[in-house]
Amino acid sequence: MSLLDLRSDTVTLPTPPMKDAMMNAEVGDDIYGEDPTINALENKLAKMFGMEAGLFCASGTMANQIAINVHTQPGDEVICHEYSHIYNYEGGGTAFNSGVNVRLTRGPRGIVRSGEVEALLHDGKDIHPAPIGLIEMENTVNKAGGTCYTLEEIRGLSDLARKARIPFHMDGARFFNASIAMGYSAGEVGPLLDSISICLSKGLGCPVGSVLLGSRDFITRARRIRKRFGGGMRQAGILAAAGIYALDHHIHRLEEDHKMAQSIGLWLQELEGVEKVFPVETNIVIFSLKDPKKQNELIEKMRSEGVRFGTLGPNLLRFVTHLDLPENTSDLLYSRMKAVI
Repeated sequence: MSLLDLRSDTVTLPTPPMKDAMMNAEVGDDIYGEDPTINALENKLAKMFGMEAGLFCASGTMANQIAINVHTQPGDEVICHEYSHIYNYEGGGTAFNSGVNVRLTRGPRGIVRSGEVEALLHDGKDIHPAPIGLIEMENTVNKAGGTCYTLEEIRGLSDLARKARIPFHMDGARFFNASIAMGYSAGEVGPLLDSISICLSKGLGCPVGSVLLGSRDFITRARRIRKRFGGGMRQAGILAAAGIYALDHHIHRLEEDHKMAQSIGLWLQELEGVEKVFPVETNIVIFSLKDPKKQNELIEKMRSEGVRFGTLGPNLLRFVTHLDLPENTSDLLYSRMKAVI
């Protein structure tokens, strides 16, 4: 029986060609700025997004937390959605690492809406509310089921942030999923942002790493914070080589993951025990059961059938498609789900 691991797209293993690229990488000491493969990865992504510089980081959480630290001062407030990764899944890092508060928006589909943000802004003359130090968005929105921003929605937030002179950061952990689904390019989105974190270890299939992008001055300051956070690495070009390979070979294949997720979403709606399937936009499928008490029972039964998947809370179950799954995953998953649900 084949194992189907749909817990996350972070479970992917490097492909044989990616391993070859890693083993043949030219390396140096990145703390001294002398690792040519890391430099090449940072420059490659910066050029793709029309930004000045990049910084290779150990994880998306580290990249986001560095960005928050550089953009804000202790006592500031970060505007983000209640579903955002920086609020739900980064261990309280906004408070612990940077001493900043969080102001939540609650737009549908996990989307930060410019009108809602505008209502939260103030001129700073009133000493009671915290200064707004950063506006943050996540694309795609994991907790909302891989939902995507339109280019117009991003542009609206960008215009608002620049008018208010507030930095604008995108958590682009699955940006290329959104890019493929919505039809916009990195070069169209980059100029609308002050910074963006790009995760390499999700749909792109790398074993480790994210890259933070921004202006040259921003990245200079970010490099110091990365060191302070213990994130400085030495001959990490072995890891960066995987990122270069993924950018060259794994972006357009994300469409396959989306098609697989859409197929799963369609037949889930027909299963007797399923109450609701959230709209499938990219590679994440979220659904609920008619009987919430059966959530844990279903997880265990499916595990015995060789299927692993996760949850996003009470009666919110999640499948995530990725490059390590066989082409017939949808059919295999359907037969095993139908047998136990």
